Amino acid sequence: MGQQQFGDYQYEIYGDGLRGVLPRFPMTFAGLAAGAEAALPPSVWSYVAGGAGDERTQRANVSAFERWGLVPRMLVGATARDLSVELFGLRLPAPLFLAPVGVAGLCAQDSHGDLATARAAARTGVPMVASTLGNDPLEAVAAEFGATPGFFQLYTPTDRELAASLVHRAEAAGYRGIVVTLDTWTTGWRPRDLGTGNFPQLRGHCLANYTADPVFRARLAKAPEEDPRGAVELFMQLFGNPLTWDDLPWLRSLTTLPVLLKGICHPEDVRRAKDAGIDGIHCSNHGGRQADGGVPALDLLPEVVAAADGLPVLFDSGVRTGADVLKALALGATAVGVGRPFVYGLALGGTDGVVHVLRSLLAEADLIMAVNGYPALGDLPAALRRVPSGS
Repeated sequence: MGQQQFGDYQYEIYGDGLRGVLPRFPMTFAGLAAGAEAALPPSVWSYVAGGAGDERTQRANVSAFERWGLVPRMLVGATARDLSVELFGLRLPAPLFLAPVGVAGLCAQDSHGDLATARAAARTGVPMVASTLGNDPLEAVAAEFGATPGFFQLYTPTDRELAASLVHRAEAAGYRGIVVTLDTWTTGWRPRDLGTGNFPQLRGHCLANYTADPVFRARLAKAPEEDPRGAVELFMQLFGNPLTWDDLPWLRSLTTLPVLLKGICHPEDVRRAKDAGIDGIHCSNHGGRQADGGVPALDLLPEVVAAADGLPVLFDSGVRTGADVLKALALGATAVGVGRPFVYGLALGGTDGVVHVLRSLLAEADLIMAVNGYPALGDLPAALRRVPSGS
């Protein structure tokens, strides 16, 4: 079959089928979601699957992809496809990344989902953006990356010394960039979580990056091992920082690593971030988890890309399939993040489950490129068309 391509994953599955071995994990997003719901405690499931308000924005993020289609080109002979992308001087084998998910640690059966996800990144070459809200310290997560680059997502605390410590630890651990989340200085109205009375961090979960931090520990009267409630209370005091444009020079000064801003969806905000020396934009509405009543992130992506004017633009929110990945790339994204699908795979099978989800997404994207006659990602923008309403 010549040079190996991502789409060859289907031949592995069909080959196993000839021996009577069916796939261990579901092949559809709906199947992954159903399996994860059965595997996870109700409170964790609601946290992962739920969105803000009545979840219209979450649903709109998904349905927005249906309004775009790719026009095939024939007689191209796309026997080899190049899905590689360049990001901050790194040549990545695929345009996919693992979006930061703060409760991922709880979604593995052993409560070490961050480590399991990092191992999946190592096995697939798909970078992981590790969340501040991890169940394992960022250093332990980075140690599992192997040769795959990783990025650190920062929820900027109100304590500037603690913020600097988290960034410096990430830099020392080998992360290749800092992704600063802007839309979670306070939590949105999430009825599913409210209905279960569950906010994992308030129960002491996913705080390993705080309790392992020397600055955080110095602020405690007792070690978190002796007084876990005291650690939770300090976290509550320090977590939410309503950053303003005046804070960007300080954030930029903390590291020589690339700094990206996550949650930027307005072109004027993109231009201001670029003028402030920010290195990249992460266009996202948090998958609909933080604010309802919004515009689908995909609909905002073209204006964000135009305003970025050459800056890398990462994208997530509503990505469920390989076709979704290609459409976001066609609209200008440099790389596309996947969230809930990989977490559902994590709940079903740890590292193996995440690897399956990533390989499936990449196989579908690769095979669409093969069938439709797109040898390279650069062919996608010209193939994209708006689908008429009602089609």
